[in-house]
Amino acid sequence: MLNMFEIYPSFQVVLGAIFAMVIVLVAMPAFIRLLRRDNIGQEVRDDGPQTHLVKQGTPTMGGVIMLLAMAVAVLLVAPFTIECALLLFATLLTGLIGLVDDASKVIKHQSLGLSAKAKLVSQFAIAIAFCLLAVNLAGVEPTLLIPLGPVIDLGVLTTTLPGGFQIPWLYLVFNVVLIAGMSNATNLTDGLDGLASGTIMVAMLVMAIIAYRFDFLEGAILAAAVAGACIGFLWFNAYPADIFMGDTGSLALGTAFSCLAVFTKTEVVSLIIGGLFVAEALSVMIQVFHYKRTKQRLFLMAPLHHHFERKGWSEVKVVIRFWIVSGTLAAIGFVWWFAASIAGAM
Repeated sequence: MLNMFEIYPSFQVVLGAIFAMVIVLVAMPAFIRLLRRDNIGQEVRDDGPQTHLVKQGTPTMGGVIMLLAMAVAVLLVAPFTIECALLLFATLLTGLIGLVDDASKVIKHQSLGLSAKAKLVSQFAIAIAFCLLAVNLAGVEPTLLIPLGPVIDLGVLTTTLPGGFQIPWLYLVFNVVLIAGMSNATNLTDGLDGLASGTIMVAMLVMAIIAYRFDFLEGAILAAAVAGACIGFLWFNAYPADIFMGDTGSLALGTAFSCLAVFTKTEVVSLIIGGLFVAEALSVMIQVFHYKRTKQRLFLMAPLHHHFERKGWSEVKVVIRFWIVSGTLAAIGFVWWFAASIAGAM
């Protein structure tokens, strides 16, 4: 909603981050106690690193508080526009899918919840709805902007329905793959204490800066609120973790990141800013493909962070070094985008 700080947009962005962080810091301890009382905890993979067996039973679904904190901060600080509504719609609905998945794991007492097919179909449905509404209600152009490069028109193959509703097929396919892919890639990154929350925080801080310069205030506030929620969550998620965000958090925050990329026309740049998530997902895909062809593993274990654990790196070392890599990639992506921005190419 509009508020007394609307004439200070930069302060609104900072305020969104502070509100989300404080809400998480205040609410999370009670949530952890509730989960422990009801014995709601993480189910650890039997085939995972043996050092992770001690994590069995650690409270999970911390993403519930993170998403609530983000939503409250956005609704308190940001102007409520169609773009804001669509971002919240996609993020919270994906979080609901993650919550069902997490709850299923807890109830069944196993590390696998919803089937991969069920999750993917649900994610595709949300991504399709978001993309079509973004184009038809928010006026997003069906193009890809490559910084310091060409503008690729993906609206050349468009079906116009009665009433003027447009379906840009090529753009739709690209963004559905981007949104669902980034959501799952972020989920794969959430395998070590503090890894996903730290890397999402870095990526979202950069997206907040881009959205603000793009004059997309509500997007900047949402990105800052996600970053603030991650900072608050890290207090409880740092090694050894008191709680995990679960699929509730990781799937939703990956969706938020990619949906912001759609509104800021940084779909291509987001692959660099979120390059660590992409690398984690690619490591799994390459591992599966290579094993099916050769019956041998290319990595000691996938996703990539487990490979380095198997090489003897401590969990803390992996997390800190992955934070550094994530920050470096985010900086490279931002510099690439900013260079084009000041050159008038964006």
